[in-house]
Amino acid sequence: MTADPLDARPAGKPAALARPYALTDGRTRPTVELALEALIQTTMSDWTGRHEETSVLWSVANLCTQPRSVAEIAALLNVPIGVARVLVGDLVDEGLVSVHATLSGDATWDERRDLIERVLGGLRAL
Repeated sequence: MTADPLDARPAGKPAALARPYALTDGRTRPTVELALEALIQTTMSDWTGRHEETSVLWSVANLCTQPRSVAEIAALLNVPIGVARVLVGDLVDEGLVSVHATLSGDATWDERRDLIERVLGGLRAL
């Protein structure tokens, strides 16, 4: 059985009641360009000491032990997409998470076909 993604928040800790801009220190733009569908994954096996368990960055890193899209991170943490992008950008800058490449508008037909085949393979595996 897989862990519930909502368990990313430390046990017994209620959700913080803070304005979204307070989570990003007032910043509205990420330091890296992140597509909504970009997959984010924690890169370090021992990242837990890098942030306090009560911080939102800890929650993002905890969610990303499995690859998750930026949109999924925003939804699971109940924050706007812009806030999720800034938070993920901070973790990318720290080297704590990596961004898996997504297709761009100038992707070749072979790249697109490969992506579709991987998606179909993943769906069949479910």
